[in-house]
Amino acid sequence: MTDYRFSTGLAGLDKALNGLRTGDNVVWQVDDTEDYIPFILPYSDYCLFNNIPLIYIRFSRHKLLLKEEKATVTYRLNPQHSFEKFIFRIHSIIHDHGKGCCYLFDCLSELSSDWYSDRMLGNFFMLICPYLGSMDTIAYFSLLRNRHSVHATSPILNVTQLLLDIYRHEQELYVHPLKVDGRYSPTMNTLHKWEGSHFTAVRTSERISRILSRKTWSRLDSSTLTLGFWNKTFNEAEEIQRDFEKGLCQESETKKWLKKLLKMIFSRDQRMLELGNEYLSLKDILNIKRRMIGSGLMGGKSSGFLLARAILNRINPDKWGERLEPHDSFYIGSDVFYTFLVQNGVWWIRQQQRDPELFLKDIERARSQILNGSFSHNIIKQFVDLLDYFGQWPFIVRSSSLMEDSFGNVFAGKYESIFCANQGSRGQRLARFIEAVREIYASSVSPEALIYRKQKGLLDRDEQMALLVQRVSGINYKKFFFPQAAGVGFSFNPYVWNEKVDPESGMLRLVFGLGTRAVNRADDDYTRVIALNEPLMQPLANLQKQGYTQRKVDVLDLENNSLSSLYFNEVIAECPEVPLDIFAEKNRELELKARKMDIPDFFPWVLGFKKLLSATDFPGDMKELLKSLEEVYQSTVDVEFTVNFFPDQLESNPGYTINLVQCRPLDIKGFGTPDKAASKIPREKIILQSTGPIIGQSRTDKIDRIIYVSPAKYGYLPERDRHSVARLVGRLTHENACGSCLSTMLIGPGRWGTTTASLGVPVRFAEISQVSALCEIVAMRQDFVPDVSLGTHFFSDLIEFDILYLALYPGRTDCLLNREFLEGSRNRLTHILPGQERWLDTVFVIDREDLPDELVIHIFANVKDQIAVTYLGQEDSS
Repeated sequence: MTDYRFSTGLAGLDKALNGLRTGDNVVWQVDDTEDYIPFILPYSDYCLFNNIPLIYIRFSRHKLLLKEEKATVTYRLNPQHSFEKFIFRIHSIIHDHGKGCCYLFDCLSELSSDWYSDRMLGNFFMLICPYLGSMDTIAYFSLLRNRHSVHATSPILNVTQLLLDIYRHEQELYVHPLKVDGRYSPTMNTLHKWEGSHFTAVRTSERISRILSRKTWSRLDSSTLTLGFWNKTFNEAEEIQRDFEKGLCQESETKKWLKKLLKMIFSRDQRMLELGNEYLSLKDILNIKRRMIGSGLMGGKSSGFLLARAILNRINPDKWGERLEPHDSFYIGSDVFYTFLVQNGVWWIRQQQRDPELFLKDIERARSQILNGSFSHNIIKQFVDLLDYFGQWPFIVRSSSLMEDSFGNVFAGKYESIFCANQGSRGQRLARFIEAVREIYASSVSPEALIYRKQKGLLDRDEQMALLVQRVSGINYKKFFFPQAAGVGFSFNPYVWNEKVDPESGMLRLVFGLGTRAVNRADDDYTRVIALNEPLMQPLANLQKQGYTQRKVDVLDLENNSLSSLYFNEVIAECPEVPLDIFAEKNRELELKARKMDIPDFFPWVLGFKKLLSATDFPGDMKELLKSLEEVYQSTVDVEFTVNFFPDQLESNPGYTINLVQCRPLDIKGFGTPDKAASKIPREKIILQSTGPIIGQSRTDKIDRIIYVSPAKYGYLPERDRHSVARLVGRLTHENACGSCLSTMLIGPGRWGTTTASLGVPVRFAEISQVSALCEIVAMRQDFVPDVSLGTHFFSDLIEFDILYLALYPGRTDCLLNREFLEGSRNRLTHILPGQERWLDTVFVIDREDLPDELVIHIFANVKDQIAVTYLGQEDSS
């Protein structure tokens, strides 16, 4: 039976660690032994009060850790005499005192100096600790952080039962249990603050990042295996930086090294290199390297995220230094991916993917080998170090390929990013992390990613997958974890739904909870679209009054260790600490009805973000942030962010923190002004007229083919048939007997690209990426409202491929849909795809060549005025 009679002497710490057990060896990692002493005194008092012998082994040159009268006996040993004599003497002491004693050892770090070897320090620990454990003892050791190589730290980590990091921040002490063998709690491996008699788990990402990011990462395997030129180059750069800080070399020397290292670790994109040279320093790059696993480039997502932060802190260091949540991210270098492919037999398949004729061959085999592949022992050890650093705090593993998020190539949603709730035992958490890495690696050979590369002419380009590992921003609400708000922002607003909207001021797509509902098109819900110059003005205002607001919230469920989507009221019921009035408003009308109907426990809150947008500086801050980045990038920028009102900020002004987690350039073309007025088009010639939402570039153009899916017929199809229609539409967009590029317009019910067939046509973007215009008819369900997809990966694809988006409301007097023309013209479906007769009354294909009297189909779109018309006219009538 396990004996729990031992204690640290601190009841709060015992509770956090689930107590000490006989045989425990406890290693405390510290920056200074002074930070260790406050934990020794309660330990010695506990032993004295309970008549437990406390033996102090004294061998170092630092000051005494414990006064001699506080110990049962103090032994003074000299490790310099010989390693074997030192080991033998300690073994004898342990043997002579017998079972059930407590021990205190001097700081182990000086033993490395005495023996000129970290390896011997590791050997000492492996020889002493198991013997102590066999004698049912408790033993305290300390180790100076970041002083030792893997030859010392790896044996210590493997052998000890408890490894605890101690941090001092603003004169307060924090304990971060990295390893607690045989014990578990949901918060055991997170940072704890010593407050009186309590050790309280730090629950906010802002606080934990601010503390840990200011400390050098105590990578247990800090001197990883030699990487030749890589390590040699960075070691030389470290020396240059030290010389510069001492005034021994000129700044020009650091600039030369910065330029060299940027090409090794930051980017290959010339524009990104130019910006890196301007806004980053040699010290910044060296700090990146210290937080990198493996070697190689960090990829586009990592470089864009870091560059954006550097730009803001250069432009206004006082404001953004205070407003931005600190980050303590890690990077897995692209060489790790490349080596993984070679070692797991995938390299030759990847080489084959350079060929446009063979690029989809063997991708399932490649995916299987990646998902079942293994990493080298050295990389696994570094994964463990990263995991120990985060403890049980949730993090996200994000793709950061070499070409991703660069100028001209967005790759939005083509590669995976995976949340790790990071709960469970150390082994379980490591297994899930490795699984996440492999899943993202496997997404590099997905059909969607490869087709995108082919369409962009990138198959022959070197595309390696680096990874970005970020602490999830937010608050631990015990059962759930999430940021209070999150979203995406654009420095240019492509959706001008009202004349008061200034497109140059930018826009946001905002949600409560995790930002997944903002970047992914949530077919069962809505988001808040914000024009930053008029933040309270909403598109489709008349519909918003009917309750078309966000109803579901994405959270990390810490009990189930998973990402979950829950109703807003369910989340709030479990998280009463949320400052609800900042993000939601009461629906007084419904609240009154519920009271009259005597409905108990009615939840009247609706997510409208009114107070956030009207009573704080948040809209102005985001407008400034976006415009500052746009001016430096000289391009529209797309960012992802979170917003939190942490508990210690609620009483202060401004009271909130923004976490910028991604930034990339996005080429949104200007509106332009078509020279034709919609009012001049004869009504009888109109095929379709929409008054918004309309998103994209204004244009006057010709349409070669219309593919129309009848809402009336499609709405009665079973789900299986709806997927069949989606595949059929995908084939039609790629079929062209003439061989030339056709300008195609899709018109159909509900949402194109939905994952829920009851809400629209579930095509994949790769199936429709060649179309010129896409129209969603709001006619399939009476309660369907088009959630304008600004900021989603779907929207990024529309922008990148210059596809005009429009929604059409058949019931509006200013909207038209000429069903007689669409369903009465010659249907070329079976001519293009023989054997598809069953779909002739559902899918209609009208080609330009079948129109009478030399008529052609024109499209006119004025995005600024929110008017689009597709109509019949003569060749020169546009």
